[in-house]
Amino acid sequence: MKVKVLIPGVLRAATDGAAHLDVEVPDPATLGAALDVLADTYPQLDRRLRDERAALRRYVNFYVNGEECRRLAGPATPLPSGAEIQILPSVAGG
Repeated sequence: MKVKVLIPGVLRAATDGAAHLDVEVPDPATLGAALDVLADTYPQLDRRLRDERAALRRYVNFYVNGEECRRLAGPATPLPSGAEIQILPSVAGG
């Protein structure tokens, strides 16, 4: 099943400048499975999104069709066909 992943400007260097990626996700289609597919092609991106145990990094927010995935099932969040995944790293400073 194909899903679209929206890449924020700050992470585009890790995707050769791509603003969005169409990803073919195997069944069962979950956020974690989509990130696994991305990791195969863009390992630098994966290091920014997940830690060494493949857990979602605390400072990166993931939205599936507009819903924050930590309030759903985290990496186990199911993806419907044609889902849109938005990645938003937290911004800090003062």
